[in-house]
Amino acid sequence: MNLAVNNSSEKLYTNVYADAESASKKVAQDIADLIRSKAEKGENAVLGLATGSSPLKVYAELVRMHKEEGLSFKNVITFNLDEYYPMDPSSEHSYVYFMKKNLFDHVDINMENVNIPSGTIRRKEIEEYCATYEAKIKLHGGVDLQLLGIGRTGHIGFNEPPSNEKTLTRMVTLDPITRKDAAPGFGGLENVPTEAVTMGVGSILNAKKVIMMAWGESKAAIVNEMMNGEVSGQVPATYLQLHNNVAVFLDEGAAKELKTETLV
Repeated sequence: MNLAVNNSSEKLYTNVYADAESASKKVAQDIADLIRSKAEKGENAVLGLATGSSPLKVYAELVRMHKEEGLSFKNVITFNLDEYYPMDPSSEHSYVYFMKKNLFDHVDINMENVNIPSGTIRRKEIEEYCATYEAKIKLHGGVDLQLLGIGRTGHIGFNEPPSNEKTLTRMVTLDPITRKDAAPGFGGLENVPTEAVTMGVGSILNAKKVIMMAWGESKAAIVNEMMNGEVSGQVPATYLQLHNNVAVFLDEGAAKELKTETLV
């Protein structure tokens, strides 16, 4: 088992694994345990889900657990963090497409329980739509477990700097760095949307538990800032220091600038 116990020198509970695959399996196991414990009590598990490269291995492991171990998603309600705007849900660049391809099409989730911000809502209706999205989260008792990745700007969801810790679901303008990072997948920077609909920092902090994942040395500097920097809207991920139930999962590369050591 390639797990590093948390080191008290960090401000957030830290789990460092030798690689992203082993870390992702542990995250998936935590999610499965939540789903099963809720099912045993006749309750729904409300998951906040992320896209991008960080959760891919987690979703793959959840699919395996469904197919090989009988993990059911019938009691799962999901709320995704964000979506590009404008974005047709049938586009291969949409997060609807991403979630179906990597998770939803392979498990027994009721698609009526799936919630992903719309990239097609009329601009004049966005404010009302975002308020309704927040209300639906509250209707289901809030998010039990929120998955997160972190962008090079320190964004969580698409909450780019500067972002306030009280922000809720809203329209945002994407940082040029975020768009540049997304450009290869879109076939060029000119094809990357400049806006997105995202759950806010406050929406994320309202989750009962947060799991933050980061893989690779390219994330090491921003992970160190998130963990040990001053809480600031200039690095929105630092707001996680204000939450009382956050677990950070890293591989050795992403943990390179931290004091926590990997135990093999």
